[in-house]
Amino acid sequence: MLHRAVLVTRPTRYALLLATHSTHGQARWFLSQRGQDIEPLVAEDARQRAAVQRVAEAVPGSWRQARIGRADLDRFLFEPEDIVLVVGQDGLVANVARFLAGQVVVGINPAPVEVQGVLVRHSPEAAARCLAAATAPQPPVGERTMVEARTDDGQVLRALNEIFVGHEGHQSARYRLRAGRMEERQSSSGLIVATGTGATGWASSVARERRRAPRLPGPGDAALAWFVREAWQSPSTGASLTSGRIPPGGALRLVSEQEEGGVVFGDGIETDRLRLRWGQELHIARAEQTLRLLEAA
Repeated sequence: MLHRAVLVTRPTRYALLLATHSTHGQARWFLSQRGQDIEPLVAEDARQRAAVQRVAEAVPGSWRQARIGRADLDRFLFEPEDIVLVVGQDGLVANVARFLAGQVVVGINPAPVEVQGVLVRHSPEAAARCLAAATAPQPPVGERTMVEARTDDGQVLRALNEIFVGHEGHQSARYRLRAGRMEERQSSSGLIVATGTGATGWASSVARERRRAPRLPGPGDAALAWFVREAWQSPSTGASLTSGRIPPGGALRLVSEQEEGGVVFGDGIETDRLRLRWGQELHIARAEQTLRLLEAA
């Protein structure tokens, strides 16, 4: 079986500074005028480049290799036998997850050893062991639940952490919400549907503000948790159906009641979105696809 190693990265903060200011000197001056030091960013960039180089050198010579940046993920064709090596922060794993279909993902953390990642838990020095483990007959992977939003006209969006439904300008969103046998017309700041992976982030912040928040799921749980943000009670809209869990096999259904501005996006990436117009129905449930993350090496 011929594998391909796909190395996924994103620009470092130093690289983004150079893209804006052209030279190291100009970037350093820009930061110094604001009382900031460029050297930590230079060191961070050096660690990232060294990590990518070490991971690339660990790939067996008989394998094919591909390198891809985060901005090009939606144009890259992943193959079934790919081993996906994500070199960066936890958020980059979430960015990659939506484009995969069962490939094993290895999270490589280029940061110092004391800076632990949740999804990027392997060091660059462990890359060779990770590749051996990932290609074993029964690789030690953890299956992390993903969430899927599907419109009635066939648009689909998946996310590893959470899906947001609301208005693109963060104005009030109007819709009819159905959870199980309960239904309510609402005007709110939108709603989020979170997985167990996302339960430590945005969903956790929302849950802490609720007196009766539903139990948040774990990373591999089939259930999802959902929250309506700032539901507005009025003669035509309610505020009683504001949180809950979506059990395995269940779904949350929403019908848009706004002509423009309705959006659905995942994992905080607003540029990758679905559009919702008046009368469109959205179905949100656990995705069949999971993130297969290498746990040990």
